[in-house]
Amino acid sequence: MARGKRVLVTGGAGFIGSHLCRRLLARGDEVVCVDNFYTGRKSNVLDLLADPLFEVLRHDITFPLYAEVDQIYNLACPASPIYYQFDPVQTTKTSVHGAINMLGLAKRLRAPILQASTSEVYGDPEVHPQHESYWGRVNPVGPRSCYDEGKRCAETLFFDYYRQHRLAIRVVRIFNTYGPNMQPDDGRVVSNFIVQALRGEDLTVYGDGSQTRSFCYVDDLVEALVRMMDNDAGDPGPLNLGNPRESTILEIAETVLRLTGSASRIVFRPLPVDDPRQRQPDIARARELLGWEPRTVLEDGLRKTIDYFRNSL
Repeated sequence: MARGKRVLVTGGAGFIGSHLCRRLLARGDEVVCVDNFYTGRKSNVLDLLADPLFEVLRHDITFPLYAEVDQIYNLACPASPIYYQFDPVQTTKTSVHGAINMLGLAKRLRAPILQASTSEVYGDPEVHPQHESYWGRVNPVGPRSCYDEGKRCAETLFFDYYRQHRLAIRVVRIFNTYGPNMQPDDGRVVSNFIVQALRGEDLTVYGDGSQTRSFCYVDDLVEALVRMMDNDAGDPGPLNLGNPRESTILEIAETVLRLTGSASRIVFRPLPVDDPRQRQPDIARARELLGWEPRTVLEDGLRKTIDYFRNSL
């Protein structure tokens, strides 16, 4: 039987990272989970610790890391506004210094490296849906800039290493993702609504709720990450990964109320600064390159996420 790969996952105890670690272990890979536990949680990977192919390393990737691995997934960075705005300088350092350190490791090892970028590189878009060729409309000095511009700079670094050092890179732009292992206090739309509904609190909708998002279930996203890493076509991306089905924020709130059976009310609050009005990925390239598209129906994914929060709150 062929030996699995030794894979490094930064941010491996986070929401998406923990699911990726499980997916890699399930196919027989050896997984090194790296996390500084700023937003990642030990409970997300606690059940994996008994697996002899899994190890956890507490480390901040703004400092160099030395390891021997075959592949690197760089997912480390707080991804919700509450956390990335709490220490914006550290957020930028994680995206930029972290990218430099992980690229340096990949260069030494000649290992392929995947960068988890974000749909936030498009900012508040003037083009809808967003295609990878769109350069975006981002405020470089606003409260969200630490994350938006940090991820944009990380993409720049990845493509410069690709051109200058012939490094095997993959860059994916992740759109709104949801599912088990989300933090209840991360300020994201789905977790906010579910937690508020289960606690009998008012559901907080910012603006009038007409702004749109496209929500992808985490298992679908992880499948795309693995396919992108293992793709040998030499296409570095960037590649949009997300669900092209668009929903308004108000629709999501109403669906969560119905699925939870909650008697909570919906209340409206002012829209945050630089909050994008529309977010919908064009995934034509992902369909063509990876043969991938999301398969989980929104209501099915929401039910699984609601069950997770019922058990964890």
